[in-house]
Amino acid sequence: MTVQGSENTSRRGRRSSTMGGMPLNDMPWWRWRSNVRSALHMLSDPVFQREVWLAGVDGYGDVTDAVYRLVEDTWLDNWSAEKYVGTIFRDSQEAALVDTAVLRLLRIMHQVGPDAPVAAYLDHSGWPDAVRAARDAHVRMSVSDGDDPDTAPKSLEVLRILTRSA
Repeated sequence: MTVQGSENTSRRGRRSSTMGGMPLNDMPWWRWRSNVRSALHMLSDPVFQREVWLAGVDGYGDVTDAVYRLVEDTWLDNWSAEKYVGTIFRDSQEAALVDTAVLRLLRIMHQVGPDAPVAAYLDHSGWPDAVRAARDAHVRMSVSDGDDPDTAPKSLEVLRILTRSA
């Protein structure tokens, strides 16, 4: 058995410089998972959306930031979460729930526009379905990680601290 360096502890075998055309960076799988979970958490909580995003509270970004965090490093806007089963996602069911949420959220983002005010997203006819899909994925991932899915979303600063490289 070969022991790999700390920069690549989440992957086995030969390291490729790309994954399906996506350049691999030094971001470990757990940081990707943390970003996806953070985004899904915010996108799945209507109370948070009203009290934080709609109210303009600083420190949590907005809808566009959350969607970007969901797809930024994973490229889930280009391919299925199934590609990451065994790394970011624990199983096919978790991946399928994330895919459903991503597709619903991206559809709304394309219709409303990435620079739209928060209210435009929250008032969109498809928003309740997108929130439910995000909630299903968020609950599944939280419970799989042993976390309470009903705690309030963490600020982006807390997320940065939690995902800081060692």
